[in-house]
Amino acid sequence: MSAAAPLDSQLCFSLYATSLAVTRTYKPLLDRLGITYPQYLVLLALWEDGKRTVGAIAARLGLDSSTVTPLVKRLEAAGLVTRLRNPQDERQVTVHLTERGSALREDCGCLAAALMERSGMAGERLAALNKDVQALRDALTETCV
Repeated sequence: MSAAAPLDSQLCFSLYATSLAVTRTYKPLLDRLGITYPQYLVLLALWEDGKRTVGAIAARLGLDSSTVTPLVKRLEAAGLVTRLRNPQDERQVTVHLTERGSALREDCGCLAAALMERSGMAGERLAALNKDVQALRDALTETCV
């Protein structure tokens, strides 16, 4: 049995630590907007379509519906989304962006700029890195299912 490689040689640690660093980079900007990083992710999912069910948001983010529901409730309390129950199936809740929630998308453009500035990487390099990480995620997701 071989020993585990040092921490900095572990891809899992590099991805984890990078995720934390990105979140720390975004935090002051998101604080000014009055939202948390998980709420920002929910908004990103909604900005793709304008509305989604809680289950669809959860699936898009790779989370459980029980994790997404409190995030949506806080976004609703902030006036960024509304929730509507499906009259044919009371268990299904559709989340809609409000005008204010849609407008917030413009304000979040500064996040990408902050990431480029802090990383010192060009947009093309970050885009290529993102594609590689997505390919890894997709491969791991396929093998885990």
